[in-house]
Amino acid sequence: MFQKKPTTIQEQIQKLKDRGLQIIPKDNAEHYLSHISYYRLGEYWYSMQYDKEKHLFKENSRFSDAIALYGFDRELRILLFDVIEKIEISLRTKLIYHLSHESDPWWFANEQLFKNKYELEKTLANLKRELSRSKDPTIKNHRKKHGDDLRFPPAWKSLEQTSFGALSKLYGNLKNTVKAKDKIAEEYGVVNHTFLPSWLQSIAQIRNYCAHHSRLWNRNLPGAPKLLPKPPNPWIVEIENVPRQFQKLYVHLCLMKYLLNTVQPGNTFTNKLDTLFQKYPNVDPDALGMKPNWQNEPLWK
Repeated sequence: MFQKKPTTIQEQIQKLKDRGLQIIPKDNAEHYLSHISYYRLGEYWYSMQYDKEKHLFKENSRFSDAIALYGFDRELRILLFDVIEKIEISLRTKLIYHLSHESDPWWFANEQLFKNKYELEKTLANLKRELSRSKDPTIKNHRKKHGDDLRFPPAWKSLEQTSFGALSKLYGNLKNTVKAKDKIAEEYGVVNHTFLPSWLQSIAQIRNYCAHHSRLWNRNLPGAPKLLPKPPNPWIVEIENVPRQFQKLYVHLCLMKYLLNTVQPGNTFTNKLDTLFQKYPNVDPDALGMKPNWQNEPLWK
């Protein structure tokens, strides 16, 4: 049975010192540990330990470095959340527009358009819950005016209430014969439906990490997006199409940048990301899989 008892902040600080982590008064360790949990910060000093079982720190490991890594990761999530928001709104707009014109305003509930009916049922069940909880005036007024219509509100109302993850699932689950599926991919410069679903799944997953304040720095990411062999828009020259490459954040950042260049031409993503690395010089870009001189790649210019 689990036997450990909770420790005070002072005991936590002493434990870290005993294990070799350098903590000095100006680090304000007590302040940080009273606002950021010991185990959350532990994700950032874990790599500083030479003995992971006994949690013993390498020489010259400093509490201030862990705080810097935490600060970098926090600002990175905020930056990516802003980028993903723009991609999400664009995807929602394109799905609603193209599918509503190709089919009808209730296309998202038409099982004839989807490959996996079970997955569609799960997506619609989640959407139904979101709509039932929604306080949005658009949904409330629709129910009031059309109470006898037992269908979902039309796509331009219903899908404004759903998540990026649900949107990516709807797109990926569309039958390949649905013309809008290729049309949307083409508009993003992703050629056709073969590639875009895995990109959206990757971005949706990272969005969830950002939304739940989970660590992105030095995280091994699951999944392997399909890369375009000959992208029609500016891309990157140096990249390895191997599984270990996809575990790092860099490739996923490239996917976001590629889509963002269509959604918001002239965006400042490159400058903001570069400025963030400059602000935190102790952060090793390799922990994110960044390539040397990544700023000079055609994609990032």
